[in-house]
Amino acid sequence: MNQFLYIDPPFDSKADYRTKISIPDNDIEQKPTVIEQFAYKDTWKNGTASYLEMMVPRLILMKELLSEKGSIYVHIDWHVGHYLKILLDEIFGKENFVNEIIWNYKSGGTSNNYFSRKHDIILLYKKTDQYTFNTLTEKSYNRGLKPYRFKGVKEYEDEIGWYTLVNMKDVWQIDMVGRTSSERVNYGTQKPEKLLERIIKASSNEGDIVADFFMGSGTTGTVAEKLGRRWIMSDLGKPATMITRKRLIDQEAEPFLYQSIGDYQKEQYETSEFKTIRDLSHVVLNLYGALPINDNSTRTNLGYIKDKNTLVLVDSPSKLTGYNTLVKAQKLRNTYHGGWNKVVVLGWNFVQNIGDIINKLDDSDLKVLVIPPDLLEQLKTKAKANKLIQSGKLRFSSLQYLTVKNPIVEDYDEDNEVLNVELDNYVLLSPDALPLDEKNQKKLSDIISDDPLALIEYWSIDPDYDGEVFRSKWQDYRENVANDNDPYRVINKARINVPKVEGTRVICVKAVDIFGFESATTITIGE
Repeated sequence: MNQFLYIDPPFDSKADYRTKISIPDNDIEQKPTVIEQFAYKDTWKNGTASYLEMMVPRLILMKELLSEKGSIYVHIDWHVGHYLKILLDEIFGKENFVNEIIWNYKSGGTSNNYFSRKHDIILLYKKTDQYTFNTLTEKSYNRGLKPYRFKGVKEYEDEIGWYTLVNMKDVWQIDMVGRTSSERVNYGTQKPEKLLERIIKASSNEGDIVADFFMGSGTTGTVAEKLGRRWIMSDLGKPATMITRKRLIDQEAEPFLYQSIGDYQKEQYETSEFKTIRDLSHVVLNLYGALPINDNSTRTNLGYIKDKNTLVLVDSPSKLTGYNTLVKAQKLRNTYHGGWNKVVVLGWNFVQNIGDIINKLDDSDLKVLVIPPDLLEQLKTKAKANKLIQSGKLRFSSLQYLTVKNPIVEDYDEDNEVLNVELDNYVLLSPDALPLDEKNQKKLSDIISDDPLALIEYWSIDPDYDGEVFRSKWQDYRENVANDNDPYRVINKARINVPKVEGTRVICVKAVDIFGFESATTITIGE
């Protein structure tokens, strides 16, 4: 089975890309509140060197993923294209270089100090000589705009003039996605579908697999779906995955699997100056205001707050904090060093149903807090860590979680019934833990107080959840083209026609908020 990869790894020495989110006001005559958040940071601590260091292992892995008929398109601009080509020559081999494609466009600024930068480059490499390549054609207009009538050459005429079809050249004139384009999804680095359509048609056939590991707005998968290719996409940024998922649903894509995998915090930890989890845990404890416990115990991630008789457990950035961790924390609170009044768990990543777990444990002396997701970025060096500790500005936040009202079941016919599922409440982690300035934090605080469900970007329902794989049978999201709902708000109630089942039914509801945080809750109904 042939595979090919398209990647667009962003690089800029100082860019922060932002997305704007419109949230309705309770007063329908008022304009929506607009909150601006970071979509992703495109900033590299050591500039080009750290960027290339990031790319090397990824390119090596991508080569391993390619089939023998596969090829890779690496899309880059003027910043580091020349350096990246050297890496590609080394990893894929100079002999496997196929093309340097110039993508020329009209958009962008101008300058009086240099020629206007109006192109990107796309480097094409094959894995072997058996790579797939389908010849594409383009129009070549005749000089003088008259037919030449060459023998054996078919000529055509359009509104511009007479032309022949020739094999496509390596300079492509394709416009950027315009502000009024129907394609536009308001993602900073969105690529036009026409660009990806050309690439996908050239290097794959129907049924082949297309992969994009820097998917951004999801154009690769969107076009691959339309052209009958299978696809795999991934991205680090929550806004990217959220926009892509909604985009695919809008175009009524075939059922696809969405999963949160990998561990950004783990990678950040491995590239930091912290040699052990113990070292990192002690810094986190200090930031929380706890003293590390040093008793040569194997439990190196524990601390305490003496005047509150509180034990503090810092979970590993390599783990998803869930049921087992919380039960362990309870046992340590009751037995470790004679016992404690309370225990606090500080976690980096959490299982999706963590809210359900906390509610079921129903333990007022167990507190679960979120370590700020960008903390490891702030702790790049121990000097930065010490400065952060001294500032005392770090805030640990409560978890975001979703609650749903008890579903109402209506009899439909002999074999089917209708589930009525309604959102109840959404609790978001503290505004000061989000990458917002003071003005936007104030806007968010007002919304949290007045209308927390307005923060839901997307929610979906699996009416027959098996406890492992979530299969969405109903979903709604802001700006859903399939309904007449307020474009800035999801529908809070869902009606789903489902087959009747004997015994109990487990319903799982997932929600994603406007910042990309995901929550899930399950409800069991029936006998």
